Amino acid sequence: MSDLDPQVNEPPKASVTVVYLGPVAPHWELRSDFGDRSVVDGFNARMQARLMLLPPHDPQFRRNRERVKRDAERENILLAWDPPELDIDPPPPPGRER
Repeated sequence: MSDLDPQVNEPPKASVTVVYLGPVAPHWELRSDFGDRSVVDGFNARMQARLMLLPPHDPQFRRNRERVKRDAERENILLAWDPPELDIDPPPPPGRER
């Protein structure tokens, strides 16, 4: 017998897209495809607190983007980014590779 609990595949509670609005603050908007309004509103408040004044080129953005992702995973929310490349780490600048 295994001591591990089997993974329960529950359907997602919501589906949201974090949209980059451009270089002028506010930079971010949350759009929801489906889900309980209270779940989406709570996630939006946390997402805005982490990203509101951060454009994608800010060094803090990458750390806070990861926090937003983990929050979505904990809440069982499907998360997408618009544009999608915001979800991908940029390559290191030349001469800074490790």
